[in-house]
Amino acid sequence: MHTPTSIPDGTVFARTACSEVGVDPSVGNVPHLVFHWQGKTLAPLHRAPWVEDNSFPEDMPPVDRKLSGDFVCAPFGLSDVEPSPPHGWSSNSAWSLESDNEDGLHFTLDKAVLGARLTKHARPAPDAPLLYQAHTIDGGSGGLTFAHHPMMRVAGGARLFTSPKRLAVTPDVPIVEGRHALQNGVATADHTAIPATQGGTIDVMRLPIADGNEDFVALVEAEESELGWTAVIREAFDDIVFVLKDPSVLPLTMLWHSNGGREDAPWSGRHRNVLGIEDGIAAGAAGHKAALGETVFSKAGVPTVLSLAEGKTYRIAHVIGAVPRPAGWYAVSNVTIDGDVLSIHEANGGTMDMPFDPNFFGRLA
Repeated sequence: MHTPTSIPDGTVFARTACSEVGVDPSVGNVPHLVFHWQGKTLAPLHRAPWVEDNSFPEDMPPVDRKLSGDFVCAPFGLSDVEPSPPHGWSSNSAWSLESDNEDGLHFTLDKAVLGARLTKHARPAPDAPLLYQAHTIDGGSGGLTFAHHPMMRVAGGARLFTSPKRLAVTPDVPIVEGRHALQNGVATADHTAIPATQGGTIDVMRLPIADGNEDFVALVEAEESELGWTAVIREAFDDIVFVLKDPSVLPLTMLWHSNGGREDAPWSGRHRNVLGIEDGIAAGAAGHKAALGETVFSKAGVPTVLSLAEGKTYRIAHVIGAVPRPAGWYAVSNVTIDGDVLSIHEANGGTMDMPFDPNFFGRLA
């Protein structure tokens, strides 16, 4: 049964028998996500250490001060078109709680983004270890980048599996100069062999990819994909964490490999073994302004912005889930939705099924 509560820091909760979600209205992030499934309790998402000890500089943007769980970026990355902190007002300013009921939590962003109204709907599944999130963008004008930003802990090693991708692109400029394992400015069809700064290649599907590094790579969904998915088998936690998207809306899956490469406070080399799975529509790490022009993505026919207009509404659907790893499972070969059943498929033929809302991804129903 849904039992919403609030705690003193303002986080608003919704709980079901299988899933718990907490949303912090001050920045709109999801600092709390817990699943109960097959007798196990799973809390897969990451929270930065300075959030716990309150040790951050006063001028640090709110999105980084409260770096936790998942949040939405509108725009994604550098906000150099309409002035706002990195990742936009959607992750740096207040969301008003509009309703809190059996259908989950509903919020509206207090600030407009390029003149558009943004809403958030977070709904824990009653019968499966899933968080359904849907954001709407109403009206406005201009081109807007957008992405989800879930982060998970991968200490102890992990293996990453995805729906088919056709292009992998690394940034022209590194996140931290001299602390990147992947070469800059790479565009390749093989994300399992990306040129490394020290020579040779790196398979970004095997974690960690390096030590003391900050790396970013954007993967472009294959044109035939109907369901975009990413699954992570985490060795130390013996679980599978997965995210789902509609690739016709969010064509990129951007991977942030953060493993001790930032030395400035409050990162101080202690932000380690973190993987961000950032499904979005953007020009990778290049920023909002760059996404409005010609990029390696646009040359490949990949859209990089949502085209806002009065009377036009985008609905952006996204799912986060986690399950205990079944005995003997080594690799995820596919994730499928068939009606009201979500199935995770193992490379050797095993399958795990769970209930799924057949109407959530509208075009896949």
